[in-house]
Amino acid sequence: MSENELIQQMAAAVAQHLQPAIPVQIDMWDVATIARVLKRSETQVRNRMICLPDFPKAIRLPVVGGGRGQPLFRASEVLEWAGKYQDRH
Repeated sequence: MSENELIQQMAAAVAQHLQPAIPVQIDMWDVATIARVLKRSETQVRNRMICLPDFPKAIRLPVVGGGRGQPLFRASEVLEWAGKYQDRH
């Protein structure tokens, strides 16, 4: 097997394990993802950001037993919200 064929075979194997990116227009983020994207700690996001009145409202999908799942937020809304705080000068 040539080096080029080996590289192609390895690339194909890696590609099988990669998850396709979800477009930001339809993706939903949890607190950990918001923290990573906005470069904040999960604690800051949970205790200081998502409780702000202008932060996007959470989506809580139902779970077995009648409870509510962890809060999820539309990625596009979170990015739009963050963009409102960009310095304008």
